[in-house]
Amino acid sequence: MRQHDLVVIGAGSGNSVIDDSFAGLDVAIVEEKWFGGTCLNAGCIPSKMFAYAAHVARTVGEAGTYDVDAELLGVRWRAMRDRVFARLDDEREEGRRGRRESDFVTVYEGTARFTGPRTLRVDLADGAVDIGARQIVIAAGGRPLVPPAVLHSSLPYETSDTVMRIEAPPRRLAVIGGGYIAAELAEVFAAAGSSVVIVEKEDRLLGPQDETVAERFTELMRSRYDLRLGREVTAVGGHPGALRLTLDDASVIEAEMLLVAAGRVPNSDRLNLDAAGVATHDDGRIVVDAYQRTAAEGVFALGDICTPAPLKHVANREAQVVSHNLRHPDALSTADHELVPAAVFTSPQIASIGATEQDCRDRGIDPLVGEARYADIAYGWAMEDTTGFCKVLAERGTGRLLGAHLMGPQAATLIQPLVLAMTLGIDAPTLAKSPYWIHPAPTELVEKALLDLDQGQEASRRSARPRT
Repeated sequence: MRQHDLVVIGAGSGNSVIDDSFAGLDVAIVEEKWFGGTCLNAGCIPSKMFAYAAHVARTVGEAGTYDVDAELLGVRWRAMRDRVFARLDDEREEGRRGRRESDFVTVYEGTARFTGPRTLRVDLADGAVDIGARQIVIAAGGRPLVPPAVLHSSLPYETSDTVMRIEAPPRRLAVIGGGYIAAELAEVFAAAGSSVVIVEKEDRLLGPQDETVAERFTELMRSRYDLRLGREVTAVGGHPGALRLTLDDASVIEAEMLLVAAGRVPNSDRLNLDAAGVATHDDGRIVVDAYQRTAAEGVFALGDICTPAPLKHVANREAQVVSHNLRHPDALSTADHELVPAAVFTSPQIASIGATEQDCRDRGIDPLVGEARYADIAYGWAMEDTTGFCKVLAERGTGRLLGAHLMGPQAATLIQPLVLAMTLGIDAPTLAKSPYWIHPAPTELVEKALLDLDQGQEASRRSARPRT
């Protein structure tokens, strides 16, 4: 059995754990599929490259709104796909070559599973090898969740791992799921000319979002897609290219292609973690402490396999923490997951941080709520936006920001002042009134929502004053 100082399972965010400070150690990386992980190969990056093209197509199609005569002739799917993946596949191979050529990193291209404390068997293309290490980092990610009705049908389906590489968009696409992956990919295929039907078991799309966002987004999407909300697929029949999905209300959907975007699950069940003494939560996530340490001595975990916030920027932060803690056991750092921003790259964009209004109710909190519409600001007039808004929640009395939620153009960028304020402890009145806000710029949307919040605070103070 070959012994290493450090083994990292997974070459997505796990790959970034290793920097030049590890050069004096014997390091190994085990990767079964993709250098660069899901983000580079089938997730964040390609989906946003496709989503941006979809945004351009929608902008051309709606150019008449701005008295611009333009005609959308179509989306060249294969050319777009090849442009996206030619670049990303090169990035993946460059990362792979760089690690293979390293003088202190050994690359095992295969599937790892634990055989005991800090020992692994790696199944390679030409056999298996047993390895051990003084320290191990588990960064094996996750995979799409596929409902039993789809699996049992033995009929073809796509997931986010595969659908962006298909040869041509279908005439009719059925999507199972109503979360951010489903919403973004539905946008892409609608722009490419597909007729889209979405089956979602909840009554709204993007259910975890603030209720105002989820409600308004769902209503907007009713005009674009065939929505089957509050429904589940009970059976999949037909044949490839002519699928028939039966729902729990006995209705039937016909589609050329099925995209399963019903969530993701951690890959922990594939690692034989019991042999290593690594504990998991009920949902399969590996249990880690504030320092990303597992229950097993010398074993760390990061990213989608353990995190409560399965987002790439979170995995990157956790990788930084693990990298530091491996090298500095007497000065450990932590990853804070209390305030994690997120965005959905649809049209309109959506961005959020902190508590939703329903979270506040569940906690018995009666927050101040401030809201501003794009239609309330001059740049919103320029964009002719009538549906977008910014909503902020704050604690009564202190003005401490509790949450922020945006829906509209550039939402993923506009939320950043609120992210900074919440992270640094800047209260809403200070953020609204201390800095200059450029006029006329989209950021005035945030300013107006904060001022609306402040007006609610003043009204609350007036109502609390004793009458004379």
